[in-house]
Amino acid sequence: MLLTSVPTSDANGLGRAIARASLSLPTTATEKRRYPSDILSRVLKRLNLTDEQLKAAGDRASRHSTAIDRELLAARTVSETAYYQAVAAELGLAFIETIDPHFVVVTPLIDALLIMPHRPIAIDQRGRTRKLIAPDLPGLVSLAEKLSRHGGLRPSFAITTPSAVKQAVWAVRSRERVAETVGHLFDTQQPASARIVATGSQGFAFGTLLTGLAALFIAFPVLMLIAGHLFLTTLFATLLWLRATALIDGFRFDPEIEPAEADDPTLPVYTVMVALYREQAMAGQLVRALDAIDWPRAKLDIKFVCEANDPETIAALRAQLLGPEYEIVVVPRVLPYTKPKALNYAMAGARGEHLVIYDAEDRPHPAQLLQALARFRAGGPRLGCVQAPLVIANPRRSWITALFALEYAALFRGLLPFLARSDLPLPLGGTSNHFRTATLRDVGAWDPFNVTEDADLGFRLATHGHRLGVISLPTLESAPTDIRTWRNQRTRWFKGWMQTWLVMLRRPRGGPNALGFVRSATFQIMTIGLLVAALLSPAMVYFSSASLISALSERNAGRTNFETILFFADITILTATFACFVLLGHRAMSPLERVRVGWRWLLLPVYWALMTWAAWTALFELLRRPHHWEKTPHRPTRAATDATIDHSVTAVCPMDPRGIISPEAS
Repeated sequence: MLLTSVPTSDANGLGRAIARASLSLPTTATEKRRYPSDILSRVLKRLNLTDEQLKAAGDRASRHSTAIDRELLAARTVSETAYYQAVAAELGLAFIETIDPHFVVVTPLIDALLIMPHRPIAIDQRGRTRKLIAPDLPGLVSLAEKLSRHGGLRPSFAITTPSAVKQAVWAVRSRERVAETVGHLFDTQQPASARIVATGSQGFAFGTLLTGLAALFIAFPVLMLIAGHLFLTTLFATLLWLRATALIDGFRFDPEIEPAEADDPTLPVYTVMVALYREQAMAGQLVRALDAIDWPRAKLDIKFVCEANDPETIAALRAQLLGPEYEIVVVPRVLPYTKPKALNYAMAGARGEHLVIYDAEDRPHPAQLLQALARFRAGGPRLGCVQAPLVIANPRRSWITALFALEYAALFRGLLPFLARSDLPLPLGGTSNHFRTATLRDVGAWDPFNVTEDADLGFRLATHGHRLGVISLPTLESAPTDIRTWRNQRTRWFKGWMQTWLVMLRRPRGGPNALGFVRSATFQIMTIGLLVAALLSPAMVYFSSASLISALSERNAGRTNFETILFFADITILTATFACFVLLGHRAMSPLERVRVGWRWLLLPVYWALMTWAAWTALFELLRRPHHWEKTPHRPTRAATDATIDHSVTAVCPMDPRGIISPEAS
């Protein structure tokens, strides 16, 4: 069926379908003389396609400013193998479905074929060199003309598929490429890499500081306790001020940007990257979520980045019968075993003008890419990254998930929009980050050795002069449902913040000073400030409790004004911090989300105690195994086991009248 010529009931209909893709065909008189314009018609006649299929593909090609062959492949009207078999038959060339990487001729620029797989790739079999090509429409026209003039060249050419070209190139330089991936940031911007946890000078400075504090505590214990109390009071007051400012600022109406039109012919290619490890159970849900993205399929470049020692996930993805926009990239098993290393490896094949990162459990709003593009266009060239809000879809599952949902609402729909409006650096989430691909490459992409690569990259973008923005259309994901999984994930996050802070102190490209005082101070508060607060919150509770006991004691006659002021300051700050956190999260939530969280916000002090546990665990891990990546397990949600991903009913996200939050997922 694939290579048989079939009668066409409406030859004029076929011509009109091809004409709809005229943006990809020769238009000038010179070009028309140069290219045999009927080559595509002859190829399409070899495929078993109806007039309706051809008309639909031609319409899409006209709307999207693409070519009819790409639209046929993107819509899965015809398989990639069948199409290129028809091309080979029409040109009288051999068809090679799989390329043995051992025969590939390696050139210095061979990795360019990962982005431009329609260019020829040379193979050498026993001294006989042959060019394999998977031509796009202009390439097909050019090749047909060349063969018509020089028929003796046919033995030197063969037809293959773009997938075969990319698979061969990924394989032929895998070891060299992964070595370059691991060492690139360290080799080009060594101070910006977390490969060295702490430099000698940093170790000396911290050792001197701790020794000095210990000596002062031994010599002046009462004075040091008072100083420590004042330090913690000031730290918690600063964190309270930041959240309170975001809470007040949130009452200001800030109209959201409208998403771009899905049929805009100027839409660029958009790369979507998902790093996966031991996620075979998530394959079906993930593919359904990405299939729902509202973007021309012919302009999508979706990469599943998998580890070489994870054949189960790779097999599960291949079982989904993926379209040509999908690609599975297999990363060689080389230390460090981290998500940022895998993403950097796959960057060699990123074709999009923009790029977004998702996780295995993510269900992005279908129009999220369109809104991100609109934000980039409105934000100018300085806007290097856009963060979409993360919304927890399973807050009713446990008290942990309820407070996780409250925390994410306060962060992604409360605090980060305030920071973005104020042109301040913001800590990126580990998913739903949208980048200009050129900007991402320019700053060195992700640090393979940083286990919280998002916070590190946000800081590096800011120090390179780029702004960070937010959009409102959310990504749904599921929170950890048990304390152990939550603790492991949060430990990794805290450890990565420590790595990022140590990198900040090495002053890459001017370090914090490159940001200016206000922006630098804000980022310090958002990283080391929150971390120190988590580590030392028991001490703050102790000081406050001691002040309360002293105030209630009968022996309170000798209490000084300073102690009284400090006591009321402690109680006010702790109470206001609790209230501000809850209000910031609740205001960002929809009414349905608030109902799902219910009364469990009262357990926030227990949640903060768990953060202290995770922070101290992270500190010990930083000393013992700084680059260890604790994998967070995922499982499919009940709402996502249906045939489609539901973004159409229930509550409205307050940040955007169109931001739909999915029904309870698990």
